[in-house]
Amino acid sequence: MYLIVGLGNPENEYSNTRHNMGFDVINQIADEYDIKVTKKKFNALYGMGEINGKKVILVKPQTYMNSSGESVIKFKRFYKLSNKDIVVIYDDLDLNLGDIRLKAKGGAGTHNGMKSVVENLGSENFARVRVGIGSPENKDEMIDFVLQKIPKREREILDKSIINAKESVIVLLENGIDIAMNKFN
Repeated sequence: MYLIVGLGNPENEYSNTRHNMGFDVINQIADEYDIKVTKKKFNALYGMGEINGKKVILVKPQTYMNSSGESVIKFKRFYKLSNKDIVVIYDDLDLNLGDIRLKAKGGAGTHNGMKSVVENLGSENFARVRVGIGSPENKDEMIDFVLQKIPKREREILDKSIINAKESVIVLLENGIDIAMNKFN
């Protein structure tokens, strides 16, 4: 069984923001594989289903970004999963708009949601899919940048990267992180 977690912020005011790329990818996976992400447990919305014969739990923590790891660790413990069964999807300021990158492990960088996940899991050894959102010219505007509504011209680019990120998760499930990294990085 795989735990696939998309990071984002709950509530409608945060939909269509750069910081919700993880939620957007989870929604894309859920739509394609008819998995309803409507159940509530461990301060998250989740749904269970199958992707090409692999059992998955799709999770959207509802704790707000900075506490995302609290839900992740509870799902991990409850379902007795190892870190190799966890995939976390999130937005990344350090990647160009529309780029995606997969990693088998690594630090959290400046992303507070990932800092929470790493801290709660007590490890950096889990797969992640990073969706590039670009960065503001002025680093002092980072918070506003990630939380503001996405302009239409950027939305079109990000919609393509959301599809690519979804496809990368499918390849990861079927063939492992190394093959997925070779194909999508």
